[in-house]
Order: sequence, then structure tokens, then C-alpha cells
Amino acid sequence: MENKSKRVLIACDSSATLLGFRGKLIAELVKSNEVHVFTPKICCDATADQLKAMQVIVHENALNGSNVAVFSDLKYIYQLFQLIRTIKPDIFFPYTFKPVIYGTVIAKLCKVNRITPMLTGLGYNFAPQAAKRSFISHITGHLLKWSLLYSERQHIIFQNQDDYHTLLKGGIISKRHKAFIVNGSGVDLSNYKYSIPNTRYISFLMISRLINAKGVKEFYEAAKLVQQKFPEIKFKLLGPYDNNIDAIDQELYALIRSGEVLEYLGQVDDVRPHIKAASILVLPSYYGEGVPRCMLEGMAMGRAIITCDSVGCRETINPSAKQPNGFLIPVKNITALASKMEHYIHHTKDILIYGVNGRKFAKEKFDVNLVNAAMLKIMQLN
Repeated sequence: MENKSKRVLIACDSSATLLGFRGKLIAELVKSNEVHVFTPKICCDATADQLKAMQVIVHENALNGSNVAVFSDLKYIYQLFQLIRTIKPDIFFPYTFKPVIYGTVIAKLCKVNRITPMLTGLGYNFAPQAAKRSFISHITGHLLKWSLLYSERQHIIFQNQDDYHTLLKGGIISKRHKAFIVNGSGVDLSNYKYSIPNTRYISFLMISRLINAKGVKEFYEAAKLVQQKFPEIKFKLLGPYDNNIDAIDQELYALIRSGEVLEYLGQVDDVRPHIKAASILVLPSYYGEGVPRCMLEGMAMGRAIITCDSVGCRETINPSAKQPNGFLIPVKNITALASKMEHYIHHTKDILIYGVNGRKFAKEKFDVNLVNAAMLKIMQLN
């Protein structure tokens, strides 16, 4: 490989996010840097081929990012330690919890010059409902505090103001820490192109992993209420049912798969045809998002949205009353969700107007090129 100016190591907990969430950033990094990624096994040949074509050097592991797995985590820590000692990166960029918690500590021990951990949302461990998991939440908080201990070489990246203030209030970080806030992961407006939504045959689409805190049950119950009045309206759910501590129960999963209320689409490689076919995007999440990517994709394609007044989600609603792009509803409020769905059914022009406004808002705030420029500045690579 030709001599590049800096050696960058990226660590993640899912290979699926490398190109979908970080593809444009990686493309910018490889222009003048040697880029390595430390990722769970890449099962998609197209992803592996594209990373190879970009001259990204891939190092695979067996990390389980969703659940506690002591022996697997210890093996991951050892492998990452050995990798950092071997390649000696100038910049270490971990994102999501386990790579941030384990990787940031290891990078400090190995004296990496620039460490830029990115918190892509705090998840349910820092949400009010996390009382049910108080032990796990307590441990996670201590591990994060230990990992993010102040260092002159460390620049912490957040995707929203709420997460920064949560960690500040919780004593996990202090005002002394070097912290930066970017507008989510951004969205590639050239890849997610505007299309006119169908207002004659209205359909609502939710894109999410099937976990409780994403609001899957709320979407199902609200759809059931609306269908009692408007049986012709379609409701679709797209996303995987995976092995997660907060996965929906088997009873709800069976109801979803029955197709009586929702059309379940499962997991797909490309969400764009499904967004194009939808009239409105819905995400009643109280998970503790960074900024939900599916909402940005929907906005970019000109779709009106409904989401919760919760961390990360509220970032996707334009605060300007002159350019509304959707509705915020209270967390876990099925009645409010159904009411906003009915608003679009009764006011089909708003589907069009809010969709155009959403595209404009995405361009102004969430354009991936703007976000990546901010990221490169934080990494001191521009």
C-alpha cells in the first residue's frame, strides 16, 4: 500500500454499520490515510468486496455487541490490544458501547495519539425505564466513566445534546472533557432521493430492530386502533428479530408475523424501495437514540414522520413552526400515536408538505458531507 499520512483504526460492533452508517466517512478517510477496521465477521460478500476495493484493511472478530458475553468480551479485548500494538494507529475511532468502553481504555494504555470515541446513543441503560435493569445500567455507567476518564488525547463525539448532558449530570464526564456534538451519522442525499409519496393509498412504515424500547408494541397497538376506523390503511414493519436483551416477546412476534395488523417485511439489504412505497415513516422509540438513521432516510426521500419526544428522536423534527416535517408524541402513548396517524389520513396534503419540508431539513442539518466534515475536524484530519 502506498504511504499514507495517518493510520486510522475504526472499531465497531456490527459489520452492517460499516458502509451503511460510515461508508462515506471511510471514503473520505482513505483518500489520504491508511484505514483499518476491527469488526465482527463480515457475512455480506458485497460489503467485504467494497471495503477491499476501497483499500480498507479488515480485521475480524467474534464480538457479540448486543448481550453480555464475558469470555467473548475478554477475547475481544485481547485481540484489540494485540492489534493496536501491532499496527500502531495514529487515530483510534471506536463507535457503539463495547468498542468505546473497551477500545478507549486499550488505546490509552497503548498511547494512541488521538482517540475519538463516538457514542451513537446511550440506549436503554441510561433511560428512565432502565430501572428494571438497574444492575446492568449501574455497571455500564461505571464502565463508561472508567473508559472515558479525562485524557488530553481524547475527543468524545456525541450525536445529540441530551446524551452529553446526561453523562455530565451523571458524573461520567466533566466539563473538562473535550466533547463534540455532530448531527447524527448524517444521510447521503444523493443516495436517498426525493420521491412523491402516495396519498391515495396511504401506508405507514416503521423501520426498526424488534426490541421493546423501539416502540414496536406501540406501533402494533396504534395500527390496530386506526384499522378499526380505516381498514384500507396499510401498516408495515421492517427489521430483524435478533437475540437482544430487550427483544419483544414471542407472543407479540407471533401476532406481528400473522399479518393481521402489520405486514412484516423482515430484514432487507436496501430500505429505499420500501421507503419509496410508504406514505409516512413512524418510529415511536424511547430507546435512547443518537439520531435515528431510519428517520433521516425517510426525511431525505420526502416522507413525513411521526416519532417520540425522546432522546435523539426529537432531533429529527424541525422546531420551526413554519416548516413542519412531522409530529412528536409522548413516549409509550398509543392513543397519541394513533391520533397523529389519523391526522395524515384526514389531511393528505400534509403528507406532501411535511415530506418536502423534511427533505429540506435533512439537507440543511443532516447532509452526510456536513457531518463528515465535522468528524474530520474533530479527528484533526482536515
